[in-house]
Amino acid sequence: MTEKKLSLIAICLTAVLVFSPAASFAQATTTTFSGEAVALKANAAGITLALSDTGALPSGGGNLSTSVASINVLGLASADALKSTASGSGSSSQSQSSVTNLSLLGGLVAADVVKSNSSATCSSSQASVSGNAELVGLVAAGQSIVVSNPNLAISLPGGISLIVNEQTRSSGGNAGSITVNALHVKGPSIDIVVGSAQSGITCS
Repeated sequence: MTEKKLSLIAICLTAVLVFSPAASFAQATTTTFSGEAVALKANAAGITLALSDTGALPSGGGNLSTSVASINVLGLASADALKSTASGSGSSSQSQSSVTNLSLLGGLVAADVVKSNSSATCSSSQASVSGNAELVGLVAAGQSIVVSNPNLAISLPGGISLIVNEQTRSSGGNAGSITVNALHVKGPSIDIVVGSAQSGITCS
């Protein structure tokens, strides 16, 4: 009986050693992604716009892109070559958005080129995020604006505010997310974002 018991114990131990790795593999997580890019979105004077919007990136990743040749909503916004992309694969997600020949609120804010970029990356199961805005020929209330640090706030006539290179981010451990808005104009009944790029990742 003793030999039989020892044999049974040995068989049980072997089964545990063989099947444990398979069980661990079944429980393993996979990297998931998030992302969305919008060239221009506005909510002002009863008008709501969302132009060149990729929509949300699937959690499994992929590639999204969209473009609009031009827009002209008198008194609110005009722009050309509105483009947006969002992608996620491997160990990173990335989003980009751009417009050219921008004019907002009758020329109160204008720029030759507006671009935003964001990315979220995994390294050894740790998430990190980065992003930036690129602006060429930015003018606000007739004054040229040079952009350096994120979240530059500028007060404009009529109780309107402009935030340049607006960034919100969160990262810690295996998850991270960042949103870059190249330009964000806010005021009484006005909310306009130009060049929005969001990227997020949760590492396996």
